[in-house]
Amino acid sequence: MFGGLAVPANSPHLRKSDDFEGENGADESLLNSVEVNDMRGGNTPMNAAAMMPSPILLWRFKVLLFLIWGCICCKVGWDSVMRMSADKRDLFLYEAFLYFNPLLLAALMVWLWGINLWVFAQGGANYAKIFDLDQNHLTHREIWKCAMWMTIIVPTSMTAYIYLYSHGEVAYAASQPVLLYAAIVMVLIFPFDIFYFSSRYFFLRTLWRIVFPLQAISFADFFLADILTSMVKVFSDLERSVCRMVHRQVATIAWLEADSVCGSHSVAIPLVLVLPYLFRLNQCLRQYKDTGEKTSLLNALKYSTAVPVIFLSALKYHVFPERWTNFYRPLWLLSSVVNSSYSFYWDLTRDWDLSGFTRIFKFSKPNLFSYMLHGRRWVYIWVIGSNLVLRCTWTYKLSAHLRHNYLTVFTIAALEIFRRFQWIFFRVENEWNKMNNKSHMQMSEMSNEEEKLLHSMNYNV
Repeated sequence: MFGGLAVPANSPHLRKSDDFEGENGADESLLNSVEVNDMRGGNTPMNAAAMMPSPILLWRFKVLLFLIWGCICCKVGWDSVMRMSADKRDLFLYEAFLYFNPLLLAALMVWLWGINLWVFAQGGANYAKIFDLDQNHLTHREIWKCAMWMTIIVPTSMTAYIYLYSHGEVAYAASQPVLLYAAIVMVLIFPFDIFYFSSRYFFLRTLWRIVFPLQAISFADFFLADILTSMVKVFSDLERSVCRMVHRQVATIAWLEADSVCGSHSVAIPLVLVLPYLFRLNQCLRQYKDTGEKTSLLNALKYSTAVPVIFLSALKYHVFPERWTNFYRPLWLLSSVVNSSYSFYWDLTRDWDLSGFTRIFKFSKPNLFSYMLHGRRWVYIWVIGSNLVLRCTWTYKLSAHLRHNYLTVFTIAALEIFRRFQWIFFRVENEWNKMNNKSHMQMSEMSNEEEKLLHSMNYNV
C-alpha cells in the first residue's frame, strides 16, 4: 500500500536501518515496518512530540483563561455591589477590602519577588548563596506559580463574599474570609512533605528568628524583617480581620463606632504597626552585641524614628481635635520628616552603597535588563527620586485620617511594596558584590601566604 512512497536519503529511519545492517546484519523489514508505523500515525516519540502543543501556545491559552476569569469576577462583583443601597455600599466595600486586600498585597509581593529572583538568576547573582538556601529552594517559576494561585483564589473568594452578601446569604458570606484565612494557615503549617515543605519551613523558621533574635542575625533574617516593615498595612488589616472573626462580626457593617472592639479606635492597631520596626530594631541591637559595630546602633536609631510617627498618628482618635491640630500634628509632621529623611539617607549610603553613584546592577553576568540599567543617568534619577517620594508617601499613609479611605490606602501600600521590590535589587546586588570582594581578598591573602612559604623554603634551601 505504501510501497510507492520514496524515502529521502537523509531520513533518520534510513540511517538507523543502515546502522543495524552494519552491526547486526538486520534486513530491510525493520525499515518497512517503521515506515508503515510512521505513515499510520504510530505512537512514536517523534509523533508524540509533534502532537504536543508548543509552550507559547499553552502560555497564551492560560493567559486567555485568566482574562476570562478576571472578567467574570469583575462582572459578578459589580452587579452584586449595584444591588445594594447607596448608603450601605461604601461601608460594605470598606469591610470587604479589609478582609481581602492584605492577601492581595501579599500576592503582589510574591509576584514581584519572582521578578527579583529571575533577574538575579539571569544576571549571575547567586541568591541561594546570599540567603543560605538549600538545593530545594523555589525558583522564580515556582514563585510565580504560587503567586498565580494566590491571584486566582483570593479574588474568587472576594467575589463570592460580595455575591452572597448582596443576595441575602449573610451566613455563607461570612464564612468566605474565615475559610480563606484558615486554608492559608493550614498550608503554611502543614507538617508533611508537600506544598514546598522545605521552603515553608525556611520561611517559618526565619519568622521565628525575627520575632526572637536569640542567635546571630543572618542576611535572610534582617532582609525579611526589612520587607515586613513595608507590609505593616497588611498586618494591621490582618489584626482587624482576625479580631472581627473572633468576635463574630464578619459581614456586619455597623462597626465603625468608637467603642467597637475591632474598630479604628482600637489600641491594637498602632501596636501591630510598630511591631515590624521593633523586630528590626532588636536585630540591630543583637548585631551590635555580636560584632561591636557602631553602624548597627545607627541603624537601630533609624527604626526607632518610626515609633513616634505611628503613635502620634494614633493619638488623633484619643484626643480632642483642637489638641491634635495645635500640638500633636506638628510633632507628627516633624517626626515624619525625620523618619523619611533618615531612611532615605540610609538606603542610598548603606543598603545600596550608592554614595559615590558608581554602580547599579553590576552582576558578574549581566543580562539585557541589567545592561540597559547599568550606568544610565535616568536610572539614578528614577531610583533616587522615586525612593524619596515613596518614602514620604509611606509615612503619610500612617496618618490616622486615611484609615477609612481604603482605595487610597491600598494604592499607597501597593506603591510601598513596589518601592521595596525596587530596593531589593540594589540591596542584594550590594551584598553580592561584598561577598565577591571578600572572597577575592581571601584568595589574595592565601596566595600571598603561599608565596611567603615558597620564598622561605627557597631561602632555606
